[in-house]
Amino acid sequence: MSERTLVSSGSYLEPVIGFSRAVRVGNMIVVGGTAPIAAAGGTAAKGDVYGQTRRCLEIVEKAIRDAGGSIENVTRTRIILTDIALWKDAARAHAEVFGVIRPVTTLMQVMAFVDPDWLVEIEAEAVV
Repeated sequence: MSERTLVSSGSYLEPVIGFSRAVRVGNMIVVGGTAPIAAAGGTAAKGDVYGQTRRCLEIVEKAIRDAGGSIENVTRTRIILTDIALWKDAARAHAEVFGVIRPVTTLMQVMAFVDPDWLVEIEAEAVV
């Protein structure tokens, strides 16, 4: 069995829910739903889906690096929005990071997130 590496982002919700930001098993890294939590706490870029998406992607990239990978290793992302009408701004932020890498991507809408200020969450999978 492959070694299992757990990566924490320091989210206040990790111990409450019982999850890791990312898990690496073998050459696979999976990053769970990543919210736009500001470095100092609270929500980054309130009301701005582009800014929130950028923040989510920063957290995702750090988690992948902490698990021993790089953003170039990403093979799949999911962009999860509370309002699908905002998809273009989220997609623009995503393309700034992944425009050359071009992982498979899904855009979807959900009713709400744990924090009503969150407009977007990002998930990612990578193969190292």
